[in-house]
Amino acid sequence: MALKKLRPTTPGQRFRIAPAFTEITKTEPEKSLLASKKKSGGRNNAGRMTMRYIGGGHKKRFRIIDFKRDKYGVPATVKAIEYDPNRTARIALLYYADGEKAYIIAPAGLAVDATVVSGPGVAPEVGNALPLSDIPLGTIIHNIELAPGQGAVLARSAGSYAQLVAREGRYATLKLPSGEMRMILVNCMATVGTVSNADHMNVKLGKAGRSRWMGIRPRVRGVAMNPVDHPMGGGEGKSSGGHPRSRKGLYAKGQKTRNKNKYSENLIVNRRKK
Repeated sequence: MALKKLRPTTPGQRFRIAPAFTEITKTEPEKSLLASKKKSGGRNNAGRMTMRYIGGGHKKRFRIIDFKRDKYGVPATVKAIEYDPNRTARIALLYYADGEKAYIIAPAGLAVDATVVSGPGVAPEVGNALPLSDIPLGTIIHNIELAPGQGAVLARSAGSYAQLVAREGRYATLKLPSGEMRMILVNCMATVGTVSNADHMNVKLGKAGRSRWMGIRPRVRGVAMNPVDHPMGGGEGKSSGGHPRSRKGLYAKGQKTRNKNKYSENLIVNRRKK
């Protein structure tokens, strides 16, 4: 993916760094793979605001992504690389040999007319999905399952990847994007390669209005509030609010929140970097 720096013809364009979309080959999504997407405005089923700073934004349609890759042994041809407004990565439209169509998260380097396949015993090439037991050690992977048949939940955002570092018995050890080393069952599926659109981290929106188009409302700092509204509020002038903490009083810097009795505690070899 490439980025473009725009001419400063307006104040909003002066600092904007925009994606160039050079890898996009099709602008209209596949109608059979679309679903409606309703906005919540941060409200729950009782109509009460449970998430702040959400509201407005452009209307979107959800692209149904195949995270399971369970059509084993059926080759698929990549027909297009598309933009997905619901995620940071690009998506690839697949036409399977039996006529079925599907979207997958597009790995970096996957080109139109390439052939991908999933299942045990397939070649560990970019875009192919196979169990961790069949992937060579040291391979860069993404779209990783935590439980067999669950569908991919790890390493799905733009530019992210994990590395298969060891395998012993029923478990494979992976180095995850956070730096955490974790054991996962060897019959979980993963896709070879890195997630596309790695330059997403360098995009600058340029103006507040572009955040509003994305459904993000202005965020108010705790220290700018009154004491009744936030633990860090109040004070004379620009005084700081004491220990950084959330609106509910939980410390924001280094306080451990993970349950030490969680089922997966014994599967974590090394914690993520602090």
